[in-house]
Amino acid sequence: MSPHIPQELEGIYNAEEYARQQAYQRANSRFGIVSGGFSFAIVLLILMFGLFGWLDETLRGYTVHFLLLPLLFFGILFVGGQIVDLPFDWYSVFKIEDRFGFNKSTYRLFVFDFFKQLLLSAIIGGIMLSAVLCIYQYTGKWFWLWAWLVVSGFSLLVSFFYSEWIVPLFNKQTPLEEGELRTAIESFAQKAGFDLKNIYVMDGSKRSTKANAYFTGFGKKKRVVLFDTLIKDLETEEIVAVLAHEIGHYKKKHVYQSMIISILTMGVTFYILSLFLNNLPLSEALGGKIPSFHLGLLGFTLLVAPLSEALGLITNYISRKNEYEADRFAVQFGLGDALVSALKKISVKALSNLNPHPLVVFWYFSHPTLLQRMNRIYKTLCFCNL
Repeated sequence: MSPHIPQELEGIYNAEEYARQQAYQRANSRFGIVSGGFSFAIVLLILMFGLFGWLDETLRGYTVHFLLLPLLFFGILFVGGQIVDLPFDWYSVFKIEDRFGFNKSTYRLFVFDFFKQLLLSAIIGGIMLSAVLCIYQYTGKWFWLWAWLVVSGFSLLVSFFYSEWIVPLFNKQTPLEEGELRTAIESFAQKAGFDLKNIYVMDGSKRSTKANAYFTGFGKKKRVVLFDTLIKDLETEEIVAVLAHEIGHYKKKHVYQSMIISILTMGVTFYILSLFLNNLPLSEALGGKIPSFHLGLLGFTLLVAPLSEALGLITNYISRKNEYEADRFAVQFGLGDALVSALKKISVKALSNLNPHPLVVFWYFSHPTLLQRMNRIYKTLCFCNL
């Protein structure tokens, strides 16, 4: 990394902030290598010593029930994984994020978050796994189809009520008070032909200084949620521009497009999974002696990783394309300059890497870089002014 500001970033970062951004990027990169390498080493050792098979055989000494055995198997792996990740999560929050002035969480809040996430994941994961196991037990060759339909329906239900059921467990959401900002948002929504009544403010500042906003739900349940940090950092027109971008995703049907892609991908995944279940060679490769649903699912998860990477390239490409379209929607309402200003503030305050290598963007980024979005917005502005 160069200590000098690249020409294209001049005017966005000053020298001091750019130096902080470079240091933040280095810290996160090194941390990612260490944490990722440690996780890889753990999995490799478990595979080398056949510990997945050992766990399966040990649990069979207590139960062979089609439902209880897999639940215990994956429950132990899940809790073990969470315990292994805990020190890394703590270091990320209280060392890296704290050192660069982002962390607002306390040790008490961190511990409560950990146990709430653990319990919530166990409940939701346990329900979904139990449903899939019952379907597998009673539907035979059509397992993949019924599992696909049930899991897709459950996922849609959770997405529909996410802000009402899940978010309140971690954050407070209060209706945005009457005033200049609410009036401006409602005025724009009306102009854009977008029915929006549910506007909430979330206390994101209790954990971090980073700003964000998001839409969730469908129909009468759709709502916009603004982090209190976003309201603090941006001007009214800039916030409206950010929400115009999000509304653009709805108006351009990106939300439904993503939903359809996710559901179709899930269907293909379940079909391929059905070919792996109760596979003796795969179970033996994991150290097991008896073919089973849970060893087959675990082996499938490990083997399908390259396919997931390939699918990720496609979905990231579509996501970046959709981001440009949503930006263009905001520009068409005269909010191009305000959107650029908002994106600059959000990116700089979060010490985002504004100039990553193009291959990194192609492989990993679901959003275009700030510079790419700025260039495309300015081109759209020029076209609109012709």
